[in-house]
Amino acid sequence: MANTSRRALRLLSLLGSRRLWPLRELAGQLEVSERTVRRDIETLRELGYMITTVHGPDGGYRLGTRHTLPPLVFDHDQALAVAVALQTAPNTVFGLEDDAARALTTLEQALPATLRASMASLHLTRLRNYWEFPAPPIDSAALTAVGNAVRHRHVLVAETLRADGSRPGTGDDDFLPARRIEPHHLVIWSGRWYLVAYDLGDHKWRVHRVNRLRLRPTAHPFSPRPFPHHDVADFVMSSHDRGDTPAAWQCTGRARLNLPADVVARWAPGGSVVEHLDTEHSRLTLGAWSWAGIAGILATFDTELSDLHPPELADACRRLAHRLATATDTG
Repeated sequence: MANTSRRALRLLSLLGSRRLWPLRELAGQLEVSERTVRRDIETLRELGYMITTVHGPDGGYRLGTRHTLPPLVFDHDQALAVAVALQTAPNTVFGLEDDAARALTTLEQALPATLRASMASLHLTRLRNYWEFPAPPIDSAALTAVGNAVRHRHVLVAETLRADGSRPGTGDDDFLPARRIEPHHLVIWSGRWYLVAYDLGDHKWRVHRVNRLRLRPTAHPFSPRPFPHHDVADFVMSSHDRGDTPAAWQCTGRARLNLPADVVARWAPGGSVVEHLDTEHSRLTLGAWSWAGIAGILATFDTELSDLHPPELADACRRLAHRLATATDTG
């Protein structure tokens, strides 16, 4: 009976993990005969689970969408996966740490004792390293607004905010009028949330930092447009004007690079800012725990550097060049 119960639980979790399961695949996953799978499905139906049979060559079984699953739908491996995901989420989704902790506690209380014990055995201690770039807390209401607009294909009205969250006045140099945009993709990269959208004002595709926008949802639908770039990830990472601001470091400097902005943006560390100067040059502002650290990062771009600022950064580059020359001579 214990083996049958565990198998039924595993079957239920499989049905809940994807829309349609052919009988043969279910039998393979459970390592039992197809006859046994049919019998277990009937058992679940008797317990009140709405499992539908889909006939035809592409048929199989699926879990009814109107049924509310109890906590028992999680098996051991799924419980561990959820525990790890909720505990590590704050490393990439800054600002949601309290919500993730509350979600984990709620889930633990709802699970059976055996699965609760498995989750409790995997409480993690997260250590921050030097290359994490905390972003300002993201507003869950903003994420919800963007997510709903992307899902339902509704136009958004977006106002650009300053790095501190304030809205420039109409007489300020950095004031930009509200824009009507078509939101297509919500992206998280380096702990920051970005919106890939089509601007209806200048008819261009742009990348926006979600926390740098004040959004007003509308009920105006739009039809999805073909994305003209190779893929979304490359477009986000190579866009230099995506609204980033320098992360707080002990040392912050900048330099002019003989490389286009999209190339520098693709490889610049998180928490840095890339400015477009012309088609062949850009300016990179970045930070590190020492001036030598910034000089080392700049050296990885393997290009000519100029306009180093502040003087401490220029001195660090000279010292690094001397060390490398000495190492080459003695090598």
